[in-house]
Amino acid sequence: MPKFTVKKRHVIRKTQIAGLLDRLSGEIGPSAEQFRSDRIERVETDAPVEVYLVDKKPLLMASGDWAFPTLRGLIEHPLPERRVVVDAGAVRFVVNGADIMRPGIISISPDVREGRPVQVVEERYGKPLAVGVALSDAADMERQEKGKSVRSLHYVGDDLWNLEI
Repeated sequence: MPKFTVKKRHVIRKTQIAGLLDRLSGEIGPSAEQFRSDRIERVETDAPVEVYLVDKKPLLMASGDWAFPTLRGLIEHPLPERRVVVDAGAVRFVVNGADIMRPGIISISPDVREGRPVQVVEERYGKPLAVGVALSDAADMERQEKGKSVRSLHYVGDDLWNLEI
């Protein structure tokens, strides 16, 4: 994610929280309840995604019709959904913001859909390394032998990861 600046932030209404959590549950199912809070703030930035603070921590991001946890959100509330597991050789590229290439992928959860967000995790400990957008469905990705499979949106060490509010 390119550099961005925080312009302002404000608490969103309960109806907006409900809408955000509906979008989140559409992506990750019942695990969205882990992110429920009475105080969710929207941070206005020039980033390509909307950033939401849950209890003053940047745990959620949204774009268009989807919402998904940030890396901090995935670390605080691990999810079994939407996982793309990469081998140890791909880790150093992923944490530097590279897109995820098919040869580095070990496994893909069956709920991965084209154009939707996924979490990229490393194989040994299952720690999240990046959040990206799948370039094909899980079945198509399994058949693919080379090329890009996931476009990286947010990774360890980028501006969203280092966001302090």
